[in-house]
Amino acid sequence: MQSHEPEQQRPLLVDSDNDEEETAYDSAEKVLIIGVDEDNAEGSGSSGGVPPFSWKKLWLFTGPGFLMSIAFLDPGNLEGDLQAGAIAGYSLLWLLLWATAMGLLVQLLSARLGVATGRHLAELCRDEYPKWAGLVLWVMAELALIGADIQEVIGSAIAIKILSNGVLPLWSGVIITALDCFVFLFLENYGVRKLEAVFAVLIGTMAVAFAWMFGETKPNGMELLLGILIPKLSSRTIRQAVGVVGCIIMPHNVFLHSALVQSREVDHSKKERVQEALRYYSIESTVALVVSFIINLFVTTVFAKGFYGTDIANSIGLLNAGQYLEEKYGGGLFPILYIWGIGLLAAGQSSTITGTYAGQFIMGGFLNLRLKKWLRALITRSFAIIPTIIVALVFDTSEGTLDVLNEWLNVLQSIQIPFALIPLLCLVSKEQIMGTFKIGPVLKMVAWLVAALVIVINGYLLVDFFSSEVNGVLFSTVVSGFTAAYVAFIVYLVSRSVTFSSWCRRCKNVTETGN
Repeated sequence: MQSHEPEQQRPLLVDSDNDEEETAYDSAEKVLIIGVDEDNAEGSGSSGGVPPFSWKKLWLFTGPGFLMSIAFLDPGNLEGDLQAGAIAGYSLLWLLLWATAMGLLVQLLSARLGVATGRHLAELCRDEYPKWAGLVLWVMAELALIGADIQEVIGSAIAIKILSNGVLPLWSGVIITALDCFVFLFLENYGVRKLEAVFAVLIGTMAVAFAWMFGETKPNGMELLLGILIPKLSSRTIRQAVGVVGCIIMPHNVFLHSALVQSREVDHSKKERVQEALRYYSIESTVALVVSFIINLFVTTVFAKGFYGTDIANSIGLLNAGQYLEEKYGGGLFPILYIWGIGLLAAGQSSTITGTYAGQFIMGGFLNLRLKKWLRALITRSFAIIPTIIVALVFDTSEGTLDVLNEWLNVLQSIQIPFALIPLLCLVSKEQIMGTFKIGPVLKMVAWLVAALVIVINGYLLVDFFSSEVNGVLFSTVVSGFTAAYVAFIVYLVSRSVTFSSWCRRCKNVTETGN
């Protein structure tokens, strides 16, 4: 069904002033949905309603949601899971469930924006905001992506070090992981569906590995159920609670999902076809995040069973978690250390590839640069790989320092969250952009409440972190200056949303009254 334009026929770079804009997918790359089960839909579709449910169409729409769910399973999330389990036991499982639900809401809005407009978030931000604001949003998105990518690459490198019995140090694992951008390009040449199949295998590998660990450690079923159903929070576990919520919504993932849904050919001239696409994407995204929740649940409960209440609970991190598991549960037929390493490698490799994917969409959308795929992937990859190699060389022998770096990277990503959420909610509420698919007042209120909650929670993380880390008059002055500019830009983004909404209502009233 897909006929790819030979890569060499495309210029290395097309000027952004050219009439032809950068798009997430060329028409030849998209998965065709039109014509599937059309004979069965003729009776009900002739009235203009949404065609009846089709398992075949659901299968064809399945893929973007699972690629999006990788961000819920990256090494940063796994580290948050294991620390929550070791320090808080089963008590934060309810929060993991609700945080995943909040993440699902945000990702469904991202998919809705992409399907209804036929464009992704970065492209729309470029058009809807002044050039200076668009450039700031691009820089923030790139910084968030770099922070996430460093964590993911380091996670992969740790897994390679585990599986090689320490023969390959962190820096060599980073270099090996850097090559995954070329694997990504190789797979992409065979079409979107082949790439999605590879991610399905990686998610399946994580599920099997962590389910195996879950079975080996035999967590308490009743305590697990109570942890999911009964909310508990104490001052001792507040930091882990904030980490659980903070890890769920990744700024680059909000941009990514709105682009991934462009991979299916949807007839935007027919309202029922857009509604149909939204229905199938909602189903597959929900299933994907249920799977991710279960995998995160496995990791949290394994460490809750093994290390909650022990002297080493506060010292467990991604780098030493495998060794602690080995000491606790021993070797066996297949040592748990290697099971952990396999699951971590699958998480790291899948998330680094989706990071490369997201970087291409973010750069192409904000800057409208039509680059050859290999060049765009190389640029995107270099942003993260070069600092990560430096990090690996410096921190290879220091677990404590690596944990501190991880905290700084979490803070970096937390800072960027408003710059993805606020534009998303602003754009998905605009009738001029979404048409009849703009969100209603109830959903809009819920979405803004979720966004406010996430921003406040991450704000707490930032205040807690900087209050303990920022020392000295000069450093405090610099941080205060950046904080003022940061808050001012957030106020600007929110004010644009409020101003535009008021303007839209006035225009609507004028149109209706004819004055």
